[in-house]
Amino acid sequence: MREITASGQTVDEAIQSALEQLNITRDQVEVDVIDGGKKGLLGFGSKRAIVKVTISKDPIQETADFIKEVTMNMNVDANVSTSMEGNHVTFELSGDNIAILIGKRGQTLNSLQYLVHLALNKDNTQFYSVTVDAEGYRDRRKDTLQSLAAKMADKAIHINKKVALEPMPAFERKIIHSVLQSRGDVSTYSEGDEPHRHIVIKP
Repeated sequence: MREITASGQTVDEAIQSALEQLNITRDQVEVDVIDGGKKGLLGFGSKRAIVKVTISKDPIQETADFIKEVTMNMNVDANVSTSMEGNHVTFELSGDNIAILIGKRGQTLNSLQYLVHLALNKDNTQFYSVTVDAEGYRDRRKDTLQSLAAKMADKAIHINKKVALEPMPAFERKIIHSVLQSRGDVSTYSEGDEPHRHIVIKP
């Protein structure tokens, strides 16, 4: 964490001086006023204001570092790139042996996403939602789930019975629900407790 002490005729001037030296904006720092300064009379007895300016912690960067640490402990040297849309953060992982981070049907990646969600929201006043992706796995998985939804709905109609799908996390169940909600011949609902909660497709 970088910090700098700066002075100026006023507190505002001192802060501005520090911001220019650090080349950042006011919303990225915490300011501690060491001395408010004194105007003095006719230029006599004036005292410069002194402030200590500290760069605030960047929760997104800290979380990216946390992901690097976790993946290194899994013997995977992953590159982490981040993107933001509103309060939703996507961490995209790439590199060699990335399949280790995905795991069977994305289970390892889902567990990592859960950990990252906790780490990012632990000490923050702002709430972030999180996606952790690896080499475009999420899009491929979405395509798979959409195909699975259509296939299992057809099966439910064909045998005229309820069909239960394998347990999956809430965001994957949501994909199945949204794919099938436009069909008039089936309905869907979730059943069971996490982590065994699953979708049932009913004719």
